[in-house]
Amino acid sequence: MSNPNSGNLYLIPTTLGDNEPLEVLPISVKKTIENISHFIVENEKSARRFIKKICPNKKQSSLKLFVLNKFTDASEIPSFLNPCKEGLPVGLLSEAGCPAVADPGSDIVRIAHQNNIKVVPMVGPSSILMAVMGSGMNGQSFAFNGYLPIDKGERKKELKRLEQLSFKQNQSQLFIETPYRNNAMLEDICHTLNENTLVCIACDITLSTEYIKTKTVKAWKKNNADLHKRPALFVIHKE
Repeated sequence: MSNPNSGNLYLIPTTLGDNEPLEVLPISVKKTIENISHFIVENEKSARRFIKKICPNKKQSSLKLFVLNKFTDASEIPSFLNPCKEGLPVGLLSEAGCPAVADPGSDIVRIAHQNNIKVVPMVGPSSILMAVMGSGMNGQSFAFNGYLPIDKGERKKELKRLEQLSFKQNQSQLFIETPYRNNAMLEDICHTLNENTLVCIACDITLSTEYIKTKTVKAWKKNNADLHKRPALFVIHKE
């Protein structure tokens, strides 16, 4: 049971690109941000920009930001929730999409549960779920695998492993790549996987340039897409 005297930890979604927040976020996100001064963020500059965009009347001087990224000293992280212990709400912001999903914020959420702080996840765009939705693949069983190995040989081995896993378990497999290496990833997919394996590319999700296509490897070989420097998810499924 959560402590009734503590403030809540709100998991606040952000946009997946440079579009207007209220085009893809519910008004409840704006109302929540209006009532919070303490935020845990991955990047202070972009977090301030997002808060200003969605709540232009909120004074930047009133914000107290705790930075949580790969450079943060692990011993400092629990203190980010001290305002909750004093009865104040804290917001957790991701750089893009939903906090704590493929995001360092999961550490904060775990600490909140350990301290009986109520965790409130809010509705917002998840590129992972939206890619599954748009792929036409198995929405009952799927797995997100993050980044595949950078080494070309290791990456091809992992692609084959995921393809076999998909076939054996009837499970769609999702992964991402650094945007400037997307075209190389698609090339490796086309040269590594079975020609009948389905591949979905979900690119620029929620943006005006959104591109979501599912085709066989054989079809992708004939009609590649230019994915250079565009945020994308890859989904594969071998039937």
